[in-house]
Amino acid sequence: MEAFAQWLGATPVSVAIRRALWLIPLLQAVHILAIAAVLSSVAMIDLRLLGLAGRSQTLRATAQRFVPWIWTSLVVLAATGLVLVVGEPKRSLLNPAFQLKMAMVAAAVPGMLAVQALLRRNADVRNDHPHGGKMTGAFVVLTFLLWCAIAFAGRWIAYIRVA
Repeated sequence: MEAFAQWLGATPVSVAIRRALWLIPLLQAVHILAIAAVLSSVAMIDLRLLGLAGRSQTLRATAQRFVPWIWTSLVVLAATGLVLVVGEPKRSLLNPAFQLKMAMVAAAVPGMLAVQALLRRNADVRNDHPHGGKMTGAFVVLTFLLWCAIAFAGRWIAYIRVA
């Protein structure tokens, strides 16, 4: 991985990204805003599934409102993240916090798909009770905590120096 990071860092695209002094801070700001959109949308869906918020709306209405924000934000995160990695490959690819973050993303995306499947199965439900019982409650709490851990791991990338 170190050889790949060195090669990538020497490419003209990587050098150009680093030379544009405004680009990396701008991308980081957009990346952070997209993280906020994912976390808040996941939280609203999870709160609805737990019966703690939005009980007057069907699950379909909740999903229609928040799921597009999640997937659009994930596309923005992937795009900005890719440019950040290309711009600073050693800082990212060799960093244990980045590696942990990517492993958690690999688990969180299928988890989000599972939550969406649950939403589709119960799309027209509108009542004051959580949906799916204890297993669903534990699952949605764990998926939300996983997204929070991804955000924390991403933030720690800045604090772990790679030689």
